[in-house]
Amino acid sequence: MQIDAGTSDLEGSKKEMEVRKSEGKPLREVTIKIGLERLDTQEGITVEALLDSGATGLVMSSEFARKKGFKLKKLERLMQVRNVDGSFNREGPIENTVEVNVYYKGHVERTEIDVIGG
Repeated sequence: MQIDAGTSDLEGSKKEMEVRKSEGKPLREVTIKIGLERLDTQEGITVEALLDSGATGLVMSSEFARKKGFKLKKLERLMQVRNVDGSFNREGPIENTVEVNVYYKGHVERTEIDVIGG
């Protein structure tokens, strides 16, 4: 897989993890750079992924999925999404997934990512 020119080495000299700061205070957000490969074309992109230890799965927005050309796979049944406070997510239920290869530090994992938002 070729990941965007100039960023193919995810272990390069760039800082891979960072805690974002707002006005000098940590937001308690941890992000990492990973590679995502579209299975239909074997094209890859490098993205900054948010690590969320409280999440129950992998999620990407429908806007991002369409913009990057991921092939959407329709779910047989919708999956309702609840926020941490128990309310339903305003983006609505998950209707689709995308199957990708995820690359990080020499490891490759094939997985499905839920697509949120219609």
